[in-house]
Amino acid sequence: MLPDLIEIVPPVGKVDTTVVLPGSKSITNRALILAALASAPVTLRGALWSEDTHAMATCLERLGFVVKVAPDPAEPANCSITVEGRGGIIPNAGTPDRPLELFVENAGTAARFLSAFVCLGRGSYRLDGIKRMHDRPQEALFKALRQLGYRIDSDTDRLPAVFHGGGPLPGATCSVSVAESSQFASALLLSARVGGWAVSVTGANEDELPYVDMTRQLIAEFPFNGGTYDIEADASGASYFWGADWLLRGQGGHVGVTPVPKSGMQADQKFLDLVLQQPWRPAYSRQTDLADSIMTAIVLAPLAPSPTDFTELGRLRVQECERVKALRDELTKCGAKVAETGDTLHIQPGALHGAEIETYNDHRVAMCFGMLGLKVPGMRLRNPGCVRKTFPNFFAKLASLGAVINDAATGRRLEGDDLLA
Repeated sequence: MLPDLIEIVPPVGKVDTTVVLPGSKSITNRALILAALASAPVTLRGALWSEDTHAMATCLERLGFVVKVAPDPAEPANCSITVEGRGGIIPNAGTPDRPLELFVENAGTAARFLSAFVCLGRGSYRLDGIKRMHDRPQEALFKALRQLGYRIDSDTDRLPAVFHGGGPLPGATCSVSVAESSQFASALLLSARVGGWAVSVTGANEDELPYVDMTRQLIAEFPFNGGTYDIEADASGASYFWGADWLLRGQGGHVGVTPVPKSGMQADQKFLDLVLQQPWRPAYSRQTDLADSIMTAIVLAPLAPSPTDFTELGRLRVQECERVKALRDELTKCGAKVAETGDTLHIQPGALHGAEIETYNDHRVAMCFGMLGLKVPGMRLRNPGCVRKTFPNFFAKLASLGAVINDAATGRRLEGDDLLA
């Protein structure tokens, strides 16, 4: 297991290798909900097995679904997950005075998707998570579920909350705002087929909702009558190794990824074209260009050939941590020239040095600065194990590029299982 503080020593010499990617967390957790709603068993091949997907699978088991997990010989962070769908029936439930407890850990997808899903049940359910989940927005989703006719008890319109399922409500309608998170719309759409709901989406243009498009595409092609579904490799995870290729190309190096995400389902697939294969741009938008991988581009920006504006970053503030502030503060520690104006970060190119990085228990902060350690000596990361959320063997992959990863407290080189979160 990873220690509390690690130091990354950049690789020496030319790097030429290919990294095998785990499955997409976003697709896996959507597919788990759809598999539970199917009328026969569905096997998800190449599914990610991480903290977030384990939280979702555990909650489904508590709800009474049979979930079978088998290892994937092609990638240690993946597995095959078979869910015995019940055709819209949720087997287990609690009562209003003793609701069934569901703990979603730090998984926003589980928190949002299960909120809508349990409304299809016949009983009461209490959803909770770690402290950060108590801060993350839920109000727009709760409002939409109440419009449909379901009762939700919450003093803050955030977690923890108690949901009183009323089963499907054919013909019920709602409008949901995605101004704070597109996951609200995805949560409703995933359960709408069984619920009989009509859902309208407000708060963004269609081209600003790539994760909602992912949900719709997944629903359209999912085997609801039973069968298998292949989970695509994670494009957000790919961005760190596409970024590694960008960082190391000046040394004649090359870092490839396999399988290459290319369905168009994941917004971060665009990182390959926009950042890796095109000249560096003067501006990138969180809404229209890149999704989570805009964080990867932000961390690369001090080493870019020209200044860069990263715009429309507001949603980053309400995710696993206040990501705009985290990126600004930690890059500044490394000597970067970063200015924050509204929801825009302006970054000037310049030399960087190593620093002790606070990861804020945020997997993407840890992976962004871990990637940067391939180029900048002296990068030390606190709580690197937070990558277990979506990419538990990230640092093992980083070491496969020739980086040396040490326990910063003892200087001991980490190898094998010591690199796993």
